[in-house]
Amino acid sequence: MNLLMLNYEFPPIGGGAAHAHLSLLKEYARQDRLTIDVLTSAPEPGSFKEKSSENTTIYKVGLHKKSLHYWRKVEVVEWLAKAHFHYRRLLRKNRYDLVHAFFGFPTGWLCYRTAAKLPYVISLRGSDVPGSHPRLALDYKILGPVFRAIWQKAAVLAACSEGLKSRALRFLPGASIEVIPNGVELDRFYPATTDNSTNRLNLLTVGRLSPTKRVEMLIDAVHILRKEGRDVHFSIIGGGAMGDALKQAVTKRSLDDIVDIAGRIDAEKMPEVYRRHNIYVSASMQEGMSNAMLEAMASGLPIVTTQCEGVEELIADNGIVVEQAAAEVIAQAIIGLADDRHSYEKISARAREQAERFSWKTVADRYLGLYDRVLSKARRKH
Repeated sequence: MNLLMLNYEFPPIGGGAAHAHLSLLKEYARQDRLTIDVLTSAPEPGSFKEKSSENTTIYKVGLHKKSLHYWRKVEVVEWLAKAHFHYRRLLRKNRYDLVHAFFGFPTGWLCYRTAAKLPYVISLRGSDVPGSHPRLALDYKILGPVFRAIWQKAAVLAACSEGLKSRALRFLPGASIEVIPNGVELDRFYPATTDNSTNRLNLLTVGRLSPTKRVEMLIDAVHILRKEGRDVHFSIIGGGAMGDALKQAVTKRSLDDIVDIAGRIDAEKMPEVYRRHNIYVSASMQEGMSNAMLEAMASGLPIVTTQCEGVEELIADNGIVVEQAAAEVIAQAIIGLADDRHSYEKISARAREQAERFSWKTVADRYLGLYDRVLSKARRKH
């Protein structure tokens, strides 16, 4: 099978979808029946070609990126214009069986234009599905008809969680949408070998610093914990547009000594970061399925989170989903977990067990089965 994969963000650019794509490629590298070309982006101008494995070649379209974690509209337009040229060149040069695009837009626009010749699969990731993202509200309104057209021509839509599927169906009722969740590298992310359930609350959140993550709500929760006399430290890992505003929020609450806004950390160092903490917290209002939450679970961290997409699949008896998105409620959930050592240990063990259901090998196998069904259907048509 000759597969062309498209993604407008790819490490070091981007967040969860970039990480998911890279993880899939690692699994696909073990598949002798696959030959894969990837068309994606690079943070500096130019055209780059690299071999990531025996069967995978990555073509990167260089951009004038200001931030690795935040896309300006002019950068999206730049990528579309440049990627369109490279996409057409790849189609002239090679014979592909299928295109797999991460994000319905902007990535899906490329394969939408060639749908008559080449079937395509779209992985819906979160921000590409209209919802309550405040920064993208106008974009959703303007581009809504384009989104619908791209989705309707796809051979298959695949959402990364049941919650994201539900959001997508509110946008396009009746659409046929598969659910293929994210995975986690279980051999890299595992619990600490020493007892990590100390009296000190070492809290962690990981993700792009955007308004939808509501990190300031978590800072407020930490402020409450301190006022109640708790020994607490909070690490915020990730980059994004909200970085400076969050630093100001920390200083305003006199929390500089216990809140560490560490920025983006190299992926190779992240397993140890999780093992240095004992509770993972999230207040995200919109998510496809959180890769960071999966990594925290695999590392044995109990989860305290607000309700959002992906939570239903991830959190059962391995964490706490608060009923109200409020700092006071989050703080009380953390206190309840910290004060019951037996429950903490039980939930920690269940976190790892739950994560073991989400290996990237299982995800890759699901996608390979999806490709086979699409190609079988295409052959029957012809």
